[in-house]
Amino acid sequence: MTTTALLWFRRDLRLHDNEALHEAAAADRLLPVYVVDPREYGRRPYGGPDSFRFEKTGPHRARFRCETLSALRESLRERGSDLVVREGRPESVLPTLAAAVDADVVSMHTWPAPEETSVEAAAKAALRDRGVEVRRFWGHTLYHLDDLPTPYTEIPDTYTSFRKRVEREASVRAPLSTPSLPPLPEPVADDGTVQPGRAPTPAELVGRGDDAEGAAADSDTGGDAETADEAPTAPDARGVLPFAGGEAAALDRVDRYVWEDDRLREYKETRNGLLGEGYSSKLSLWLNEGCLSPRYVHREVRQYEDRRVENDSTYWLLFELIWRDFFQFQVAKHGTQFFAKAGIRERRDIDWREDGDAFDRWARGETGIPFVDANMRELNATGYMSNRGRQNAASFLANNLRVDWRRGAAYFETQLVDYDPCSNYGNWAYIAGVGNDSRDRYFNIVKQARKYDSEAAYVTHWLPELEPLPPAYAHEPWTMSAAEQAEYGVELGVDYPEPMVDLDRSYEKLR
Repeated sequence: MTTTALLWFRRDLRLHDNEALHEAAAADRLLPVYVVDPREYGRRPYGGPDSFRFEKTGPHRARFRCETLSALRESLRERGSDLVVREGRPESVLPTLAAAVDADVVSMHTWPAPEETSVEAAAKAALRDRGVEVRRFWGHTLYHLDDLPTPYTEIPDTYTSFRKRVEREASVRAPLSTPSLPPLPEPVADDGTVQPGRAPTPAELVGRGDDAEGAAADSDTGGDAETADEAPTAPDARGVLPFAGGEAAALDRVDRYVWEDDRLREYKETRNGLLGEGYSSKLSLWLNEGCLSPRYVHREVRQYEDRRVENDSTYWLLFELIWRDFFQFQVAKHGTQFFAKAGIRERRDIDWREDGDAFDRWARGETGIPFVDANMRELNATGYMSNRGRQNAASFLANNLRVDWRRGAAYFETQLVDYDPCSNYGNWAYIAGVGNDSRDRYFNIVKQARKYDSEAAYVTHWLPELEPLPPAYAHEPWTMSAAEQAEYGVELGVDYPEPMVDLDRSYEKLR
């Protein structure tokens, strides 16, 4: 009996270490499919129709995703297969395609965030109504869900406890090789339903969606600050990397960072850098879009330790991958509460503000606090920001301004190329004091700026209007007298904004 499988690619856009692909490739015929779901694009409500709206996918991630889809299609074609691309809701598209080729089974990977599980559940129900078997696989974390020392519903809510437990009692599976692919199936009816279809362009994705009512920008939602009105034609030259999408680019980045440039041996010492491509691995972009498997990275690190050196830095890259795992399993455990204003700690004692003007200034990088502004302008221009920058920018909005932390997390969702719902919202909740920490977290931003950007090279890179200033004034321009402003040619309120908040006073309520 001839078997036909349909493979639903989601955020697993690679051929290496892809269990859903590996299993589907055992069929006699295989149809790889990617569905452009309009719910992932355009302006959407957060938390229901009465909540704020934001752009789900901005231009930077749209470009990266389109490049990744093109690369995946090319890889499949090189192996005698192809990628069928369709626009629509998966629960409608997948049953139609399955019927067109008389598919016996649909294979897919699963993710824990509520929106992803909701779409998956609808697609699974629609397929089963048509008599199509559905096979789900877990394949985006370092440690497999089934290999955890306890059921995911019982994992600790603190990272250190989780990390120590998995390091002691679990092991990382070896990555799967890329399988040989069976031929494409023949359609059961010659109606063109299994033609490959055209992959979207970034400009076609940005700003679209079936929520027409939400398309208009609204200043109160931060709409005026968003830079997702049109897709960029090329990466910004000021950025740390051009970030080409696709599996080949991901593997090249691992090879360059780990082996060619030999950066892994110093990762722990350099990871808090701000300028240049080498201070951190920057693998998160390819990991979160599924171009790169964390188990592949784990294998490369272990081989590096065997061949070159094993030290705190080599361990620390794996330490960060376990952080990524932690948030994935936390979302699986807590579900929608993870994304609620009160967080998993269900805190009702914080008076979160709904200040659209303050939010817009933060989002545009016009707060008057240079370290915050430089990071936000990098984010807007490139879709990327260092880990150090993310922590400080998030702390300023959530702690110094007390603007609803979810708005900041949603803005990052729009702009970040390496957006992942679990890591993004998990880190924001952590900083805001409603997540996986029993302590209140806030950053002394000027102190951080002086420590990690002592010569103000990063600040002046993104805020060239401050370049005439000595480093001390570049980080605290509000401390200049009128005479000093005239001397350096930087007038506050004209050349650069006055600070929107007194930092020292804003820290008092947090202590």
